[in-house]
Amino acid sequence: MFRRINFFVFTILIASSAYAKTYISIGRTATAQEITAWDIDVRPDFKGLPIGSGSVEAGEVIWESKCASCHGTFGESNEVFTPLIGGTTEADLLSGRVAGLVGSRQPQKTTIMKVSTVSTLWDYIYRAMPWTAPKSLSHDEVFSLTAYLLNLARIIPADFILTNESIIEVQKLMPNRNGMSLKHGLRTVNGKPDINSVACMRNCKTLNKITSMYPESARNSHGNIKEQNRTFGAVRGVDTSLLATNTLEESLARQKLINLSELTNNGSVELNMLNLAKKNNCLSCHNTKNKLIGPSFYDIAIKYKSDKGANITLLKKIKEGTSGTWGEIAMPPQTTISEADATELVNWILKGN
Repeated sequence: MFRRINFFVFTILIASSAYAKTYISIGRTATAQEITAWDIDVRPDFKGLPIGSGSVEAGEVIWESKCASCHGTFGESNEVFTPLIGGTTEADLLSGRVAGLVGSRQPQKTTIMKVSTVSTLWDYIYRAMPWTAPKSLSHDEVFSLTAYLLNLARIIPADFILTNESIIEVQKLMPNRNGMSLKHGLRTVNGKPDINSVACMRNCKTLNKITSMYPESARNSHGNIKEQNRTFGAVRGVDTSLLATNTLEESLARQKLINLSELTNNGSVELNMLNLAKKNNCLSCHNTKNKLIGPSFYDIAIKYKSDKGANITLLKKIKEGTSGTWGEIAMPPQTTISEADATELVNWILKGN
């Protein structure tokens, strides 16, 4: 029996060796530059943090040009995204646990209240900001922006220089540094976190009715949510001008019908242009018919209907940025869009489709 097993293992090894030799020329070792491009995460222990530095003063300059339009001058704005700064106290800085996270005393939970590690701020800014041109910031710019936010939260003084070395000491000052816990779930079940519950794997009961919903009397009190939400990504606004459905199946069917109708009514040219707008992040702030963060394409076409130089004007606004034309929220310069794409989009918008 032992000889048979040995012969079987030997046969597999020979076959594996022959198979490997057949494909020996496929693939190559990744270069250091390729690995660096993928390995960009920064851990709470700061492993992965690049060498760099930035001042609060430099961060304020960058913030005003690239961040304030969405987050406000002091990170307090609630107009586009939820506030980043506010809700922490001197007592929180001493205890390392933000008291405002418990109860309803502070209904708006800001980023600085919730985040436990300063590496999370650095990492997210580096990966995803600014909204219109993610990953366009240098390491020093991210250090500067992080320093500015920390100063706004009164964690570091205005003359502080944040570096890859000093950031370790700053971690000890984070107001919610002791707020991270692994002993929790989304809700409590019989006195224990639901993460400890046994998941159903077969013959599970399915929920076919919505058990919690916005009261019909207040459903549309703030206008149609569908028209106010962004039109891309995972977030969708419910059409609150319609009555609520009673079952999940009805809700899904209705949404499919709405989406199908929208696609049917759009011609191939308009779909191509919408895809072009999406590719260049235009739909982050603009919609075709309804105002989002910025004006709708339709409103822009109406405003410049009689302006013979509208094409040149809009191209300049896209490339250089603009403020004051449609309200207080400024549009930052769109430096990543090509001249050809910008021209094509402007011509399409001005046609008023």
